[in-house]
Formats: sequence, structure tokens, C-alpha cells
Amino acid sequence: MFVQGPVPGFRLLLVILVSAALIAADGRFDKLAPVRSVIATGLGPVYWLGNAPYRFSDWFSGLFVSRDDLQQENEELKTRLLILERRALKYAALASENNELRRLLNSSEVLDDRVIVGEVVAVSPDPFSHEVVINKGSNDGVTTGQAVLDAEGLLGQVIQASQFTSRVLLVSDSSHAVPVEVVRNGLRSILLGNGETDELELVHVPDTADIREGDMLVSSGLGGRFPRGYPVAEVSSISKEPGEPFVDIVAVPKARLNQSRLVLVVFQQKDEPAEAPLVPLGEVEEQN
Repeated sequence: MFVQGPVPGFRLLLVILVSAALIAADGRFDKLAPVRSVIATGLGPVYWLGNAPYRFSDWFSGLFVSRDDLQQENEELKTRLLILERRALKYAALASENNELRRLLNSSEVLDDRVIVGEVVAVSPDPFSHEVVINKGSNDGVTTGQAVLDAEGLLGQVIQASQFTSRVLLVSDSSHAVPVEVVRNGLRSILLGNGETDELELVHVPDTADIREGDMLVSSGLGGRFPRGYPVAEVSSISKEPGEPFVDIVAVPKARLNQSRLVLVVFQQKDEPAEAPLVPLGEVEEQN
């Protein structure tokens, strides 16, 4: 009972020194990435268990669906399938015309990007960090930097891939930026997240630029991180402070950042996965 350990002040100093060393090793030399990957892999069953009540409730509610409800749902799905098939035919015609124009311009023919379907299994509890976890990882060919979409537009990018899951940084995070261009006239700029899920900021746009409310912003492909041509946001408001050379532009993200459950992880032609079965984007839309 008379044995005493280190005084509390010494233990506190020791913890502070160890913490500072770990922060420096991770921040400046990126030495803890393998450790985070191993921890994320170990948390895979936790994510699965956390998602189990949602799956069980869906399964349980499906046991008591009436015949009339099933028939109505079947008719709705048939109607939606016809609409998607019409769109697929339209997109196929546009793609064929676009490839023909590229051949006329002596440009290489660009194939559609391929994707795999993932599901959001966890959301970051930190209100200052807009991240989600999906149930696709390195076993499925997912790597850091890949673009992630939902049914409406660009959702974000993979920032860490463990064996079974991946962390996705949303476009609304304050540290996220996307090179975009205006569909109407090709004006290029940078779209920044500001920590709000319902708005983004278009920066460094001069007051003489031709941009209007309602303009669609798509990924420009500059930098090679995001594929070109995916919808990102729509300009919602434009304002200008007197004497300022740039205008303040707010855009609404197209993706449903806090609602989407199913997502698409995009594989560009240079990033083909070795093991995961890939589905053309058009086929995924038809199946849904």
C-alpha cells in the first residue's frame, strides 16, 4: 500500500510528449496510415453490426406486405424501368454522336467510366468533419482518391481504404475542393466546401465573368482526381461587394449529401481494379 507510481504531473507530461510525437509522425511523415488502415479493418464488424438493425427492420417489414402493395410497387418499378430505358437509349445516342465528333477532331475515343455499387454504413459524428464510411474497400479494388457519386451527382472522394470499408470525404467538407466548369460556356473555377451540406462556394470568379443563377457546374477533370463531366452543383445566388474584383457565388450541391445510402465508386481507365466485378454506369442506372 506504500508503493507509489510516478507522480501525476510526470505521467501527464509523458502522455503529452507521446501524443506530440505521434501527431508529428502522422502529420509530417504519414507514418500512422498503416495503423489507421488496420484499425479500420478491425472496425468492419462494428459497422456491420451497427447497420444490422436497419437491415433487420427492412426484412421484418417485408414479411407483412400485402398483395396489393406488391402489385402497386411492381407497376411503379415497370414504369420507372421504361423511363430509364428511354434515357439509356438517349444517352447511348448522345455518346455515339460524341465519339463520332471526337474521331472527326482526331481525338482519342473515350469510354465510359466503370463503377461498383457501395452502401453507406456509418457517418462521422464530428460536426466539423463531413465524412461517411462505405462497405467497399481494398478487397474490391478501391483506392485512395477515387471519386464517389450518388444518383444525382458527385458526392466526394475516398480518403482512406481499408480491407473491407473506405472513408469518403464529402464535397461539403471545409477542406474539400473540386475543379469545375460551367456547362453553358465552359468557364472554369474551383468549388469549395464550407461545412454546410446544402451549399458550396465558387471562388475566384471575376465580376466580368459570364455566369448566371441556375448554371450547372460539372467536374472539369483538371488535376486528374475527378472524372470530367459529372454534375457537382447548381448556382443558386450571385452577389458582389462594392470595390471587390470577385463576386460571391453560392451553389447547391446536386448530390444528396446527408440522405443517399447507395453510392457509386468510379474507376477511371487508369485505375482498373484487379478483383472487384465492375458494372458500366449505364447498366447500374438501368438496374436501379
